[in-house]
Amino acid sequence: MTNLVQDAVMGHAGSTTKAPGHWVLARLGKKVLRPGGIELTRRMLESLAVNERDDVIEFAPGLGATARITLRQSPRSYVAIERDERAATTVRQLLTEPRHRCILGRAEQTGLGDQCATVVYGEAMLTMQSQSAKSRIISEAARLLVPGGRYGIHEIALVPDEIDAETAGQICSELSDAIHHSVAPLTLTVWRDTLSQHGFQVRVERKAPMHLLEPSRLLADEGFCGALRFAWNLLRDTKSRERVLRMRNVFRKYESQLAAITFVSEKRQSSE
Repeated sequence: MTNLVQDAVMGHAGSTTKAPGHWVLARLGKKVLRPGGIELTRRMLESLAVNERDDVIEFAPGLGATARITLRQSPRSYVAIERDERAATTVRQLLTEPRHRCILGRAEQTGLGDQCATVVYGEAMLTMQSQSAKSRIISEAARLLVPGGRYGIHEIALVPDEIDAETAGQICSELSDAIHHSVAPLTLTVWRDTLSQHGFQVRVERKAPMHLLEPSRLLADEGFCGALRFAWNLLRDTKSRERVLRMRNVFRKYESQLAAITFVSEKRQSSE
C-alpha cells in the first residue's frame, strides 16, 4: 500500500469496531472493494467501451482501482467526483493529463454542466443509499450525459425478484449491522425500473455471486501476494478479523438471496 493510499485509509477508518466495513477491508490491504470483484468491473468497462473520443465521469472512485483501468483507454477527458478528501488526493496522483481531474463533491450534485459527458459510471455506491438518494444520483448521471451516452453501475441485488418484503428487510438490516453503514439493495427488476424512470434503457446486464470475501475471489481480485498480505494482516488484528468474519458470515448466510450486478444503460433520446 502506497503512503498516500495508506494515509487515505488510516485517516478515515476510525476505530475498527465502528468504522464502515469498506474502510476496515482497505486498511487490511484489500484494494478491490466491488461486489462482483475486478472481473465484473472489467466486464462493465468492456460494455461501456471507453475510447479516446469519450468524456468520462466517475462517481466515487474511492482509491482509484477502476480509474486506473479507465485511464489506460485514453479518454478525451476524465473527471472523478469524490466526497472524501483523502481519497480524492490519492486519485489525483493517477491523473497526469490536463483534461484529467478529481473534484471534491457529491455524486447527486456535481456542479458540472449539462450534457458534458458521454460516459458516466459508479460502483458500490447506490446500494448504500436510500431510494430517494439513489434517484438523485441517477438523475444527475442523466443530466450530465449527452443523449445516447452510456451509464454503468456495479451494485448488489436481491434475488429472486419475488423475494418477500420481510426477508428483504431482514437481509438489509443484518448487512447494515455488519458493515456499519446503511445498505439498501434492490431486486433486478427494481434496479431496471429505477434506471428507466430516469431516462435510461438497459443495454447490458450481468450478474455474479456475492463472494467479496471468499478465498477464490480474494485471489482473483488481489493476486497471490495481495491475498497473502490481506490474510497476514487479518491474522495479526483480532478486532478487524472479528469484523471481517461477521461480514463474511452475513454474505454466506444470504448467499442465495444476494448477487453482484452490473447494468450498462443508454440515455434515451428526448423523442423516445
